[in-house]
Amino acid sequence: MKKFFMLLLVAYATGVDAQKLEKLTIEKIMSDPKWMGTSPDDVRWSDDSKKIYFTWNPENAERATLYSINPGNKKAVKVDLAERKAIMATGTWNKKRNIKLFENNGDIFLSDLKTGNILPIAVTTDRESNPAFNADESKVLFMRNDNLYALKLNGGQLLQLTNFTRTSAGSTPVATAGLGVRGGGSRQGGALAGGPPRQGGNTETGNPQERWLRNEQTELFEVIRQKANDEKLNANERKLMQPAKKLKDISIGDQSLSFVQLSPDGRYVTYRLIKQAEGTKTTIVPSYVTASGFTEDIPNRTKVGVAQSTSQSYIFDIQRDTVYSISTKEIPGIKDLPDYVKDYPKQLEERTKRNEDRKVVIQGPVWSENGQHAVVIVTAQDNKDRWIMKLDPLTGQLTPLDRQRDEAWIGGPGIGGGGFSGGNTGWMDNSHFYFQSEASGYSHIYVVDVTTATKKQLTNGNWEVSGLKLSADKKSFYFTGNMDHPGISHYYRLPVNGGTPVKLTSMKGGNEVDLSPDEKWLVIRHSYSNKPWELYVQPNKPGAKAVQVTNSASAEFNSYAWRDPEVVTFKNRYGSNVYARVYAPQKADAAKPAVIFVHGAGYLQNVHYWWSSYFREYMFNNLLAENGYTVIDIDYTGSAGYGRNWRTGIYRHMGGKDLDDQVDGVKYLVDKYGINPKHVGLYGGSYGGFITLMALFTQPDVFAAGAGLRSVTDWAHYNHGYTNNILNEPYNDEKAYKQSSPIYFANGLKGRLLMAHGMVDVNVNYQDIIRLSQKLIELHKDNWELASYPVEDHGFVQPSSWTDEYKRIYKLFEETLKR
Repeated sequence: MKKFFMLLLVAYATGVDAQKLEKLTIEKIMSDPKWMGTSPDDVRWSDDSKKIYFTWNPENAERATLYSINPGNKKAVKVDLAERKAIMATGTWNKKRNIKLFENNGDIFLSDLKTGNILPIAVTTDRESNPAFNADESKVLFMRNDNLYALKLNGGQLLQLTNFTRTSAGSTPVATAGLGVRGGGSRQGGALAGGPPRQGGNTETGNPQERWLRNEQTELFEVIRQKANDEKLNANERKLMQPAKKLKDISIGDQSLSFVQLSPDGRYVTYRLIKQAEGTKTTIVPSYVTASGFTEDIPNRTKVGVAQSTSQSYIFDIQRDTVYSISTKEIPGIKDLPDYVKDYPKQLEERTKRNEDRKVVIQGPVWSENGQHAVVIVTAQDNKDRWIMKLDPLTGQLTPLDRQRDEAWIGGPGIGGGGFSGGNTGWMDNSHFYFQSEASGYSHIYVVDVTTATKKQLTNGNWEVSGLKLSADKKSFYFTGNMDHPGISHYYRLPVNGGTPVKLTSMKGGNEVDLSPDEKWLVIRHSYSNKPWELYVQPNKPGAKAVQVTNSASAEFNSYAWRDPEVVTFKNRYGSNVYARVYAPQKADAAKPAVIFVHGAGYLQNVHYWWSSYFREYMFNNLLAENGYTVIDIDYTGSAGYGRNWRTGIYRHMGGKDLDDQVDGVKYLVDKYGINPKHVGLYGGSYGGFITLMALFTQPDVFAAGAGLRSVTDWAHYNHGYTNNILNEPYNDEKAYKQSSPIYFANGLKGRLLMAHGMVDVNVNYQDIIRLSQKLIELHKDNWELASYPVEDHGFVQPSSWTDEYKRIYKLFEETLKR
């Protein structure tokens, strides 16, 4: 027995040793990330605040599944199939928050929070959507077949409120008092058919002789009298069944209908029509490795500068039976041209002469609870203006409450921009409307009194507000802010009248918080620089202890001493503080090499104290440091988390200040860490790949080697939504595109360049890298290579692709930076 026990100990010890990770390899860090352990994700509360649901995979199964935790006992349990089916989709609460309205598979349901009962409201073969309560919560409003309906909760009367039609003539069935929609009709030969009156009809018509004869017949025969009585009853019945008024036909042609809503008083229906642009051409992405054995085309996106859809918002006044548009002509600055056109005198002259109103998108209206006020958010299609306007529904006129103008582009946390996003807004009470703005240079909370247009800024400072939420009692705001440090996020509570924000979380790093519906608990998804995300539960009180309820990282992952990169700042050539993370080697290689990792997306933050979304690159940076490289990861100009000026610093010149920050970072490494300025490389994907190309092409004496992954090579070939904000349109601002696109600078290549690209990339198309390859061939450059990945999209999926790609990157650095 003792011998058997010792064998078990040896076996256990062997298993532990097998899980120990002493030295990093590319094969390990680029393998299926399940080896690391799977962090909890998709966190949400149950409606009654008794459970926290999240997806998790602690058993390293084929896929993650749903788990739940009770805030009281904090033990995670797997949710069975029956409970998963009972969990409802997101819906709309009534004012008391005890009844929830929601859609499921195109049908509408009500759920009683106290009893748990679910009542079907509209279950039909048609698709019902967008359910909402009316103002007094006596009706449920929903959309069906492009029309708005109202269903009385007490009595079940269904009323059709709109009659949108796709043609200019004709009509649709009209609602009657009942659960169905009924059309007109008649019996053959009856009064509804338009024929002559039957015998026994109106005795007051015709000449005197005919009237006398009809009266005689009625007096003599019972059958005539009975028939006349039946006709009278039938006529009265038909009169009652017919609607008092036919619904107005509202022709919308081939336009898309959206944002149909009823005003709280039931008088106005507001809606938006979107007209699709004509003649737009989309790219095609060929897929080569297919099940059929044939090349298959993937229809893809348009390119920047393509004609955009336009929209117009309308009001249907039910009482006056009339339709009219929301007027935008009086919006302040509606004709303003952007400053950049001054660089193009001919264009400036032509556009000034045309004197056209800019195209705008109207979001809303958002009605106050008492229905006395309505506010819309108007965004210019060129995304250089956002107006918050008070709407007079009787006239369709707008009155300005706030204008945010940005000669670059409107953006930032909670602000929206880009056309069809109104940002984080709402009513604090019946006269005060809250919103976020970068007017101070950082995204902060503002409140405007809609009766006086008086504004008040509630938060301020060189930090940003995100995730803004109004408490159920409307006395407090909750939000996430990076007040302590740009790379640390905490959750705060603030009185709606302003004051000092109260910090509710205390753990250093990243804190993604979901407030329970009853607002008694916080569930926190927390991580640190070298520790992946875990779940914590905490009472909603400042200073309360957060209790960890998941342990996800594997023993193998925890066995390695992952670096906690040093967060540093340095001054760039413009005098601004640049934040960066440095992975310093315990023993630098004799060649003193350095590598810069360039994060993607442009507007993204990667210098912070939480677990990076670039976790593979984080591990690769550890591997580089382990092998004698000094690695720096920079939040360059254009990155998120640092306010408006940093966000828009790349306007009209990508590869300008953002690349200068990389070059200035090299100088910082030389001065402080003693790296060899002749042995510097860089790598990055997407926007990081673009910066890599610009670095090797325009700063060839600074960078000896670079790996550009899924890189944009010519911004005129990228999408509209992203690129138009930063560079305007290629045919209107050619200068911005030519100074920002690597393909125009390819002749400057001196160092070694590795390019890697997925062949079915529907974001940055493979065509982009092929065009640059042809340019390098024509320029007779021979110090470059292209690695193509036939089955990969923009974000690689296959571990074999990740491994091959990073083996090539590591080989490139070993051969060029350690000479």
